[in-house]
Amino acid sequence: MEETTLRKRREDEKSIQSIEHKTTNLQKELGLFSGICIIVGTIIGSGIFISPKSVLSNMEAVGPCLIVWAACGILATLGCNPPQVVIKLLAAAAILLITTVNALSVRLGSYVQNVFTAAKMVIVVVIIISGIVLLAQGNTRNFENSFEGTKLSLGAIGLAFYNGLWAYDGWNQLNYITEELRNPFRNLPLAIIIGIPLVTGCYILMNVSYFTVMTATELLQSQAVAVTFGDRVLYPASWVVPLFVAFSTLGAANGTCFTAGRLVYVAGREGHMLKVLSYVSVKRLTPAPAIIFYGIIAIIYIIPGDINSLVNYFSFAAWLFYGLTIFGLVVMRFTRKELKRPIKVPIFIPILVTLLSVFLVLAPIISQPAWEYLYCVLFMLSGLIFYFLFVYYKFGWAQKISKPLTMHLQMLMEVVPAEEAPE
Repeated sequence: MEETTLRKRREDEKSIQSIEHKTTNLQKELGLFSGICIIVGTIIGSGIFISPKSVLSNMEAVGPCLIVWAACGILATLGCNPPQVVIKLLAAAAILLITTVNALSVRLGSYVQNVFTAAKMVIVVVIIISGIVLLAQGNTRNFENSFEGTKLSLGAIGLAFYNGLWAYDGWNQLNYITEELRNPFRNLPLAIIIGIPLVTGCYILMNVSYFTVMTATELLQSQAVAVTFGDRVLYPASWVVPLFVAFSTLGAANGTCFTAGRLVYVAGREGHMLKVLSYVSVKRLTPAPAIIFYGIIAIIYIIPGDINSLVNYFSFAAWLFYGLTIFGLVVMRFTRKELKRPIKVPIFIPILVTLLSVFLVLAPIISQPAWEYLYCVLFMLSGLIFYFLFVYYKFGWAQKISKPLTMHLQMLMEVVPAEEAPE
């Protein structure tokens, strides 16, 4: 009895010592496997199960469609129709659940990501193997004259890339969590080099599988390409397709919440956003305020329009900022030569990506102007106004609003400013 009591006391003392050695900061709990799961799991969402229709509608032929999917990979290195309000409420509930999971625990968010990545890879493999079997049986008629009828324009190419790159988005997400990645100088580029070619190969093979059972016209008429594929190939087990599409979508949302929340956290820490967004949970060591803020913005995004509007919103804004960021890399290569660069790339790569970003931003607007682009610009400008009022100039009346709000949020969420990690 006494030995048991002494053993328990020693274990408690070790636990207390372990807690004392942890600073109130984000912890390095992610390895290479988790890094690859974030890359693959965040990229493969609902896009590959829906986007083939949009890509094909712009390219108008099978051959150019497959080329766009391959090019997007290089550049990136539910069958029923419920009411829209139900879909959006379900999406909001999913965002709230994912936000809660990632605010509670880094490790739990990582485990959820690994499980959903494994689940989505199951359906990806099933679709690819089914397509290979069908091709071996001689179902190649849809690939005959695959470049016939192609009518290309700069705007159509840009919109096709918008939809394709939306399915590839996530290629940059691991950059946001380098503070929590073990050996980031090795694992960051390695995870990207392994993850993106893996996704590219899967996407091309999945598109090939789709075209083995659907003509271009049938694919364009499908509301959800993967579900139609499942109905034709996997019957009577076709019900698994929408289930795994849901898993895939949740996995991508979880990965994005996990990583983009860190971007908000660093922005707050560097003084680009409110300081409260850089605070860390005392008990759970997660950037809870930043994750919750990201979840709120995500819910706002699902309110307007349909999936195509969201793709246009996202792609326009994303590639505008991707281009500006990468152009900044080019400028700093010449103006800040003294900076240490643990990860280096040849200068022609950022120059090429900058030029491609300019094309992706301007070509669709010039060829097919739409209100989505104006809404997106206004949304970004509203953020700029908020930044100057509450962050940059710090007007007295703005401080009277932000300081009490920060104090109450800090007490409510039990968060504090992050401590400097020991050397």
